[in-house]
Amino acid sequence: MKYAGRLAAVAVVGALSLAACGTDNNTGAPAGTTSASAAASSGNDNALSGTINAAGSSAQANAIDQWKKDFQAKNPNVNLNYQPSGSGAGVQAFIQGTVSFAGSDSALKDDKGEPAQADARCKTGKAINLPMVTGPVAVVYNLPGVDGLQLSPKTIAGIFNSTITKWDDAAIKADNPSAKLPSTPIQAFHRSDESGTSDNFTKFLKATAEWPYEPAKAWPAEAKGQGAKGSDQVAASVKGAEGAIGYVELSYAENSQLQKAKVANGSGEFVELTSDSAAKTVEAAEIKGTGNDLKLSIDYATKAAGAYPIVLVTYEITCEKGLPADQVPLVKSFLGYTASEEGQASLKDLGYAPLPAALLTKVRSAVEAIS
Repeated sequence: MKYAGRLAAVAVVGALSLAACGTDNNTGAPAGTTSASAAASSGNDNALSGTINAAGSSAQANAIDQWKKDFQAKNPNVNLNYQPSGSGAGVQAFIQGTVSFAGSDSALKDDKGEPAQADARCKTGKAINLPMVTGPVAVVYNLPGVDGLQLSPKTIAGIFNSTITKWDDAAIKADNPSAKLPSTPIQAFHRSDESGTSDNFTKFLKATAEWPYEPAKAWPAEAKGQGAKGSDQVAASVKGAEGAIGYVELSYAENSQLQKAKVANGSGEFVELTSDSAAKTVEAAEIKGTGNDLKLSIDYATKAAGAYPIVLVTYEITCEKGLPADQVPLVKSFLGYTASEEGQASLKDLGYAPLPAALLTKVRSAVEAIS
């Protein structure tokens, strides 16, 4: 059955505590769940040992680092080897069977045949997309003396399509009528590697502005600009060049202490990027997958008051059935921890937004079904 509808807005930490599975309190396990499986779903099983190989999204790298540290403190005999190689590389590594799960800033793509390829890798089951991290995408800039920059989607598209080339362009002035804008040339940085961040950023531009290219993980060569590999290098490039602009996840913007532009949503409201403003967009997402496949459709043109429109949801892609037998308990336990109250609560301090509780309940059920 296909899930559809709106995900209810809830307070993050308080609502997460309502879900019994994924907590370290085994007495709160739901009916039909043993205390042992409840412990595993929260990532707390000292009997576990082995190595989990995973790869993919650099957007979630900071979250993975924190989860790895906390999970391994509970499970000292388990090692997580996560390579932040980019979403495209991670998906391919999963399809080829070299990793047990892939992190990707977009779900498996039908037009590229990825679901069928991933299902073939799983052999006895199907591959599932599990939303795990909300990564707000910041439009970061380096323009001394210009604070609180406001940008409409159309202006952002012009900048990244190289048709707006100076900071005092009329379009930027129209978005910022009170600002003193210099004539500094714009240096627009994009991801040079295949990236779910680029995929989501260009989906936003396609849905809201006159973006002439199809959304993709690979940046369109026709748009020109300057490439940098990984979110960390985009952030470093913007920080090192006056007049630069780029797009990175909120965590990278904050870690690099970069200025973030306010972005206009579908109602024309210029919204500051925070975890809470990004969460308002994800709360309205529609689930397009079936069963335990939780692929989402995000409305980048949302008109919700106070909603920041450029968000990505990072998925962990794995097999519902068909992982090597020694990997099943390891993957299930780690993903159970990432979806737990503790795991999700740690995201906000890292510049991410925890998943809405209604969606998180479905994620926990899907993780429990891995076998």
